[in-house]
Amino acid sequence: MEIDIFESKTDTSSVRWVNDCEYILTNLHPKNRQDKKPMHIKILSTQENQYTFEFSQVGSSKKKQGIAKRIFNN
Repeated sequence: MEIDIFESKTDTSSVRWVNDCEYILTNLHPKNRQDKKPMHIKILSTQENQYTFEFSQVGSSKKKQGIAKRIFNN
């Protein structure tokens, strides 16, 4: 399970790993048709508490990049 916070909104998604650096996110509580489409995430590089990734909707060739940061420790 993955919990994301973006622009003060929280989303919960299931995670299915494709390989060590790629996974598919499926929103567990979609609010519209766009939210129902799974996202393909590919980790490009890692650092201490963050990683750089590219993402797109499954089946789309339009990709964007982002940075994910860990905000708490277990």
